[in-house]
Amino acid sequence: MNVSFGLRPNRLLASTLLGFVLTAGAAIGAGAPAAHAEDSPEKVLLQGSTKASYFWDDASGRAGDTGLPAIGKPMTKGMFASPSWPLGTEGYVTFGDRKAEFFIGDRGPGVPSNNGIMLDIDAKTFADLTGGTFNPTTLMVVGNGGRGHINVEYTITKWGKGPGKKNYPVAFSTGAWSKHDRNPVDPPEQEETRELKVVPPKPARKPEGPAVTGSPLSVAGTAPYHQLPAADAAQANRDAAVRPAAAKSGRTVAAADTVAPAPANLALLAGLGAAGAGLLVGRNRVRRLLSDDSA
Repeated sequence: MNVSFGLRPNRLLASTLLGFVLTAGAAIGAGAPAAHAEDSPEKVLLQGSTKASYFWDDASGRAGDTGLPAIGKPMTKGMFASPSWPLGTEGYVTFGDRKAEFFIGDRGPGVPSNNGIMLDIDAKTFADLTGGTFNPTTLMVVGNGGRGHINVEYTITKWGKGPGKKNYPVAFSTGAWSKHDRNPVDPPEQEETRELKVVPPKPARKPEGPAVTGSPLSVAGTAPYHQLPAADAAQANRDAAVRPAAAKSGRTVAAADTVAPAPANLALLAGLGAAGAGLLVGRNRVRRLLSDDSA
């Protein structure tokens, strides 16, 4: 008896297991739900627009510098001044297609706020928004066409905890910057973000019941003539006469109801084929070995 007989069942088992693994993988792949991404909406507390100026207070006394910012931190890019919002308030502004984040770290503008200029932007951010350059010697913005004021859209995403008005900005002269606001403005209504789920397509199904008038829906072919009105039956007879002629001339008749197999179905068929082939080969080998042993 061949000594390799003990290895043959292992090969048979391996072939069979491979087939079942492919089959299971195809079934899992076909039934796995599609993943979807969920984005959390940004929290918006207040939105509006205003005219804005710029400043840079580094306690050097240059260009109208009034000293260190009111928040007690050194001047830095992204630090804005407001005549009424609490210190520490955060948000962002947009000017055209440019956007800049900010936090309120100082008070101002002063007198200009009486004329509707309700935001003071740090000079470096102002230069970025207007396409200019910050001059550290003069603390001025140059190369932006002489712009000193711009109209911006603002969005508040977080209110500061100190005194100040948590609402649309008001002039510095109102003294709102020194009072605690216990009734902040209601956040604007935001559009509800709906979760979108991908629904896998349903497999094609053969229609049930008798064929209806018009184009045949049966995958197997044209519906029986006795189920069609006289006009449709005549048209079906003409189609039946045309098909043999088309076949002789070499033209291909398109099958409108042919459905291409899905990749998962192909993998499933391949797995079943591999399993069947493994069983068939293993059975033949076992028979051959048993015949050799009988001889």
